[in-house]
Amino acid sequence: MSGTTAAPRSDAADLERRFGDPWEPANPVGHAATVAADERDEVVAGAEHLLDEYGLGAEFVPVGLGGRLDRLDRLVEVMRAVFRRDPALGLGYGASSFIAAVNVWSSGSDEQRRRLAGILLRGGRVATVYHELEHGNDLAGAEFTARPQEDGTLRLHGHKELVSNVRRAEALVIFSRTSESPGSRSHSQLLVEKELLPADRYRYRPRFPSVGMRGVQLGGIEFDDCPVGPETVVGRLGQGVESAFRSFQLTRTALPAMATAILDTGLRTTLRFVRSRRLYGQYASDLPLVRQTLAETFTDLLMCDALATTGVRAVHLLPGATAMYASAVKFLVAKQLMDAMDRLSVVLGAHFYLRGGEFAIFQKQLRDLQVVGFGHAARIACLATVLPQLPGAARRARGAGAPPELLSRIGAELPPLDFGRLTLGATGPDHLAAVPAQLAEELAGRAEYRGLHRLATVFAAETELVRADALALAPRDLAVGGSADALEVPARYAALLAAACCLNTWRDNRDNGDPFLADPLWAEAALTRLLGRVGRGSGRLPAERAEPMYRALLERDDARRGFDLAGRDLPG
Repeated sequence: MSGTTAAPRSDAADLERRFGDPWEPANPVGHAATVAADERDEVVAGAEHLLDEYGLGAEFVPVGLGGRLDRLDRLVEVMRAVFRRDPALGLGYGASSFIAAVNVWSSGSDEQRRRLAGILLRGGRVATVYHELEHGNDLAGAEFTARPQEDGTLRLHGHKELVSNVRRAEALVIFSRTSESPGSRSHSQLLVEKELLPADRYRYRPRFPSVGMRGVQLGGIEFDDCPVGPETVVGRLGQGVESAFRSFQLTRTALPAMATAILDTGLRTTLRFVRSRRLYGQYASDLPLVRQTLAETFTDLLMCDALATTGVRAVHLLPGATAMYASAVKFLVAKQLMDAMDRLSVVLGAHFYLRGGEFAIFQKQLRDLQVVGFGHAARIACLATVLPQLPGAARRARGAGAPPELLSRIGAELPPLDFGRLTLGATGPDHLAAVPAQLAEELAGRAEYRGLHRLATVFAAETELVRADALALAPRDLAVGGSADALEVPARYAALLAAACCLNTWRDNRDNGDPFLADPLWAEAALTRLLGRVGRGSGRLPAERAEPMYRALLERDDARRGFDLAGRDLPG
């Protein structure tokens, strides 16, 4: 809205300073307090107050509506500061409102946007009311109804489960069946403000206890012939699936990017353990297997960040490809993060499951990550979203040129986020798929880049193989219930996309003044790890790559810098 005053600008560094040193026992929002609150199935009340004072709700509201949201990469950076401390706080306080709000920003009316912006800017919450346990990821099978009436109103009937903040939220975005006809045009989304509902027409269901995200208030809600006005419909009647799939392009990209901070904390906790633990007359950090595991985990974190950050920036710069990139990001980043935390748990031994003591934050982060990796869409559903888009992308690939300049440049300028440019399916060329071949050609004959050139050549060849396999897919393979083997194609594509993002990130950041990012070592290590995802080897790092990666990790740890690509200073 023109003339609206934007919220005061703040940033992740400010938020990190407010949270302080998480390892300080006396810190009221530190790790010890977070673990203690988790034992009570809560988040730290002081942490919520801290985020209220910061005005976190403004991060989810577009600048034109008085908030701070104009760049998705900036939002991710801010939310990593929260997820690094407590994923339940990150999801329960913030990201759950973002998941709901993007439906309204992308498809709602001006009045709906204005009203929702007001709620969030006042520190309120909005809940995403999608899930029905009977139907899982099958949105088109949802039975909750909003029955249209002759006077234009609708009547809500049915129940929803696993809703974050359903009791505390001031507003709900409800996915509802509005027609008994089959197909994707039978559902709609409604933006409902609870204070306008008759109190005797809805009730809350008991809170769901959970293994992870125990501090998130996961509950249910049931409606009984509850009237709502026609102005609650987001977009048009029958547009619900379309609106959801547009919003997924933002949430499936941004949430995994935020969750990389969980692995940062897991890796930092494990380092703290092995650098203080003595075994067999030496520190655990001196054991070769431990060093290799930590080096590979550091590499995996960088690889996930390259994929997620490039995906986030592509929402601005390549919106025609985001429908395919987003689900690939969600699938691979979530899987890689969970696999990495599992490997770290082996290093910690019995300490990984202890719910008390100095390292207890690890078991909480490990449990919470499982929920982040699922969210409202299982990883297999993400593959099923990518699969039918691959043949078209393969046909368009021949005309794809280089990606936009600085697509993967950390912190580089971006055009404002434009929700209207998001498409239901990938329509533009897959520029990132061309990166391995481009880099292989650019680096040919350059001795200092011999290792990276060899790996780029391998992934260029793999890209051609996946393109051929995508073109060979039969129509029956692309349908729901098609061959399980067909899902191997989007799984391999996701690994190739990650490789392309690593190469592009190295290329776009060679001259940004960070010697670590300019060094091909980290990109070589990341691509070596990805070889295991495409059946070209074990993915284990050889000593000549593992040892320098481990030393770089120690340097970051000693300097109290983040383990992601940006490597920003952290408290403590």
